[in-house]
Amino acid sequence: MKISVVMPIYNERATLREMVRLVLAVSLDLELICVDDSSTDGSREILAELQKEHAGIRVILQPKNMGKGAALRQGIQQATGDFVIIQDADLEYDPAEYPLLLEPLIQGKADVVYGSRFMGGRPHRVLYFWHRVGNWILTLLSNAITNLNLSDMETCYKAFRRETIQSIRLEENRFGFEPEVSVKIAKRRLRVYEVGISYSGRTYAEGKKIGWKDGVRALWCLMKYGMKVPASEQENVQSKSRQSENESGRHEKPVSFES
Repeated sequence: MKISVVMPIYNERATLREMVRLVLAVSLDLELICVDDSSTDGSREILAELQKEHAGIRVILQPKNMGKGAALRQGIQQATGDFVIIQDADLEYDPAEYPLLLEPLIQGKADVVYGSRFMGGRPHRVLYFWHRVGNWILTLLSNAITNLNLSDMETCYKAFRRETIQSIRLEENRFGFEPEVSVKIAKRRLRVYEVGISYSGRTYAEGKKIGWKDGVRALWCLMKYGMKVPASEQENVQSKSRQSENESGRHEKPVSFES
């Protein structure tokens, strides 16, 4: 069993080395795919050093800053493991909890697993009240659109069967990845599990990047993808339509113009 860990990176010099160390310390057969989103703080140089030191690291360099979603698309496409885990580089999430995420997948019960910061009795750093309210609102609206009963749609920690996530056409470039993928897995009626995880959130002074504009974009993504027919379903509809037209043409009697 091989695990692909996809880590998007943008200006994470302060935490990058420690995050990579924690990921590689997990007792699993894994590949760490680091996608640098055109960092300007020296993160790229650190990645070059780490790649030389550790054979299990693969580095992808984005040609320009394109956003977290674009970085995740690149990393997911390159994944070769049986399962794919999304991992931020900011020390908010603990790689030691990978076994919790993987258990429902390994047991064959799930296609997707969300690591919820708001269920279970694991440690949770107390920070911003309005962030919690915003997360609750987004999760509630997501559940209303998808008919799922998630407790934490916006969590970073998501684990997938590789063939599952690679079959989903992802479009969002920034933080819209979370609502987009949630809607699309629901439309495909995939088996979704949640497990409780710990969370050590950071402040804006410590480098937190997501803001209110990303919350507005998440709302837009929920509406957009909630109304949009998945590409695979659209192809099926078009195929059936063409088949119906062909069959109708074969069975239609020719029109005679003879008097």
